Amino acid sequence: MAWLLAQGKDIVPIPGTNRVHRVEKNTAANDLRLTAGQLARPSSLPAAAGATHTKAGMRLPER
Repeated sequence: MAWLLAQGKDIVPIPGTNRVHRVEKNTAANDLRLTAGQLARPSSLPAAAGATHTKAGMRLPER
């Protein structure tokens, strides 16, 4: 969560949870300051492989 928040003002994580303690942990991430190494590590990981959704699955249902 802290890494996502450090990516810029135009990035807004929207975590889903139904537990108060998890909401509190997610909110606390805004106060963390990561080191340059901590910020670089996730960015250096290889891209995810494989498709997660088909093109048909990505279309919005008609109303």
